[in-house]
Amino acid sequence: MDHRDVDAAVAQMLHVLSPHTAEDWTVPAGPLEWTCWQTAAHIGHDLLAYAGQLAAQPADVYLPFDLHVRPTASPAEVLQAITACGRLLSSALATASPALRAWHWGPCDPEGFAAMGVAETLLHTHDITQGLSVDWLPPAPLSAAVLNRLFPAAPPADPTQVLLWCTGRGELDGFPRQTSWRWEAARSD
Repeated sequence: MDHRDVDAAVAQMLHVLSPHTAEDWTVPAGPLEWTCWQTAAHIGHDLLAYAGQLAAQPADVYLPFDLHVRPTASPAEVLQAITACGRLLSSALATASPALRAWHWGPCDPEGFAAMGVAETLLHTHDITQGLSVDWLPPAPLSAAVLNRLFPAAPPADPTQVLLWCTGRGELDGFPRQTSWRWEAARSD
């Protein structure tokens, strides 16, 4: 995975959420305790954090900064902030050497940061669409790429349904519902 995947995920998010910015984003985002607005701000936070990790390349810690989205920001403004953070991550990925390693619970390569950025964007967009009662699922090709990089032991089935199952957001025939999960982003090789 690379910067093009992050760009595609952010474009998907904008395509599905932009028509709904006049709706009430104070409702819970699907199964989350966060509101749709808080969940959207979280997407931006993670994209910026991953960009920062790639830029600074810390070996054993997360950088001591966070994204602060003004509480008065409208949903449309939050989407603009996410777009900016997505572009920062995309730029960092486009210039990163494949040999680069930066901290994410261990040494993580650029592909891992790209996969996490795509996963955060798609999964939380899904949460927001559930809160806003918008019918949308993450696209299968991006879901498959995320599974391949972050969930290598995932069962073979429809990639979108498997990604939702792997992250506790859905059912999968023949498997118990996930109540806790963790992706495998760190790579020592």
